[in-house]
Amino acid sequence: MALLSVKDVCVGYGGFLLLDHIDLNIERHERVCLLGRNGSGKTTLMKLINGELTPDSGTVSRGQGIASARLDQEIPAGITGPVIDIVTSGLGGKGRLLADYHHTGALLADRLGNDPRLLARLDRLGQQLDAENGWEIHRQVDLVIARMQLPAEAEFSALSTGLKRRTLLAQALVSGPDILMLDEPTNHLDIDAIAWLENFLAAYEGTIVIVTHDRLLVQKLASRIIEIDRGRLLDWPCDYGTFLKRKEESLATEESQNRLFDKKLSIEEAWLRQGIKARRTRNQGRVNTLMKMRARRRQRQERPGAVRMTLQQGKRSGNLVMAAENVHHQYDEKPMISDFSTVILRQDRVGIIGPNGCGKTTLLRLLLGEFPPHQGRVRLGTNLEVVYFDQLREQLDTEKTVFDNVANGNDTVTLEGRTQHVIGYLQKFLFTPERARSKVKSLSGGERCRLLLARLFTLAANVLVLDEPTNDLDIETLELLEELLLDFKGTLLLVSHDRAFLNNVVTSTLVFSGQGKIEEYVGGYDDWLRQRKIPQVPAVEKASPKPPSRPRPATVKMSFKEERELAALPACLEQLEAEKKQLYQSLADPVFYRGTASDVTTANARLRELEEELRTAYMRWEYLEERQALAAAAKK
Repeated sequence: MALLSVKDVCVGYGGFLLLDHIDLNIERHERVCLLGRNGSGKTTLMKLINGELTPDSGTVSRGQGIASARLDQEIPAGITGPVIDIVTSGLGGKGRLLADYHHTGALLADRLGNDPRLLARLDRLGQQLDAENGWEIHRQVDLVIARMQLPAEAEFSALSTGLKRRTLLAQALVSGPDILMLDEPTNHLDIDAIAWLENFLAAYEGTIVIVTHDRLLVQKLASRIIEIDRGRLLDWPCDYGTFLKRKEESLATEESQNRLFDKKLSIEEAWLRQGIKARRTRNQGRVNTLMKMRARRRQRQERPGAVRMTLQQGKRSGNLVMAAENVHHQYDEKPMISDFSTVILRQDRVGIIGPNGCGKTTLLRLLLGEFPPHQGRVRLGTNLEVVYFDQLREQLDTEKTVFDNVANGNDTVTLEGRTQHVIGYLQKFLFTPERARSKVKSLSGGERCRLLLARLFTLAANVLVLDEPTNDLDIETLELLEELLLDFKGTLLLVSHDRAFLNNVVTSTLVFSGQGKIEEYVGGYDDWLRQRKIPQVPAVEKASPKPPSRPRPATVKMSFKEERELAALPACLEQLEAEKKQLYQSLADPVFYRGTASDVTTANARLRELEEELRTAYMRWEYLEERQALAAAAKK
């Protein structure tokens, strides 16, 4: 029996059917990827599945007791509080109880157990957890927080965008939903976090419904692809590679059938125009057939036009574009770039890879000469015409219209020496005349990205600098942008977390490897993975396993010792959790404090040790599970 069933559902906006009489069944353990252009209805469908939206007609039904959770594409505004509170809020009343127990225990540990009120409160909360069978849920929450590497007591509003998304993902996971729905989960995540998420979802046992533009994620996860095309659902029970081949064949067949139909219709229209012969009784059947053909032609929905991007080539730059010599730069006494040297020549395509906040944008601005480094020097070549795409879209004036952001007070733009009206130019980027008169603040993320590309591509360039250009773009537009960049005759600097985009576009990579060090590699993302040095994992004591250093594992073979260690870790974790629970119970008992002061001090010290041991044990478990998943995938 299907977990969820959608039957004859319609959803429309302003008379336009976004979803047109669709049917869908989702089974247990499926990994469904929703594909479609921006605005095609993917998020709307997920809201229907999650019960957040009621269809205009049709039914959405789910099996008895089936639970679902959805991670939204955007981070909701106004969320405040410690991370542990946000995560456990996905559990309702039990979640609030767990958060209260966690905070009380943390306060008691800070005060060395010398607060009778906190002791009494912790004891009461522990009894409630016992009564509600909350200890297993407590373990699950600790496991998810450790796997996500989240700071439990940190304030949510102060986190980076990537950590906020990981916190909200943890909130969705702790409830153990039967159907986990993820809307663009890789947005604003760095490459390490994306790789972690990919391996985590590959090992996830529930049903997954995911919307993403990350082609490598789709390729690894999807067992079934649902495409939303002109209000219809097209079901492709296959992997992504097979989908691409079948989709191309399907479009070719559709185009051929439409041509044959249109040819036949034109013949029948010519026959009808002959006059009285067509109105004879014996020909009335042919007239009726023609009327039906006309109705069918009116109902046909043509495929929406593709983005038509052109990039103006600037004049030829000098052979040397930019060179950095022993550059050192720091922020608040923390080195962001340390002893970095490179030479970038004309027509180089350089990708820049690194975790969020490591200094990728700072590196771009140093290389462009926007400010000098603290040490070393940067030299720029001659005849440079730079076009810069910033990841925050700050070049767009949100209070102005789409038209005004491109026109700069004019009605026309000049491309390759030819003048074109701004409205016509914007239509190439899928902005209707009505949408072109809208203010930028009303646009979606994908629309803002297309608008910034439209604005920048009116400028001639021989150096193109793109800082996270792929966020919010659908796969079709991404592929068109790739083709455009491959035809570009100038120099490209690209910051991106899109692994497929890096593979397809760049010829070398600069990778932040930690502590301000930047290493240079030939090729794209996959080439970097093959060439990089994997740090040795330190030996691990049974009672206190140590986490590996980043980066994530790239090897796919587990040793016998690692397999035994992974098998033993659950028992080790249970032992540590049991000792931690016992310590909390002891510290919650007023009788315990009638002993010596050294006993109390020792107990609190051991509690802090246990917290650290558990943290490192969960990280080690995560690491070995990733290794196991990679090894299993390599055998297939």
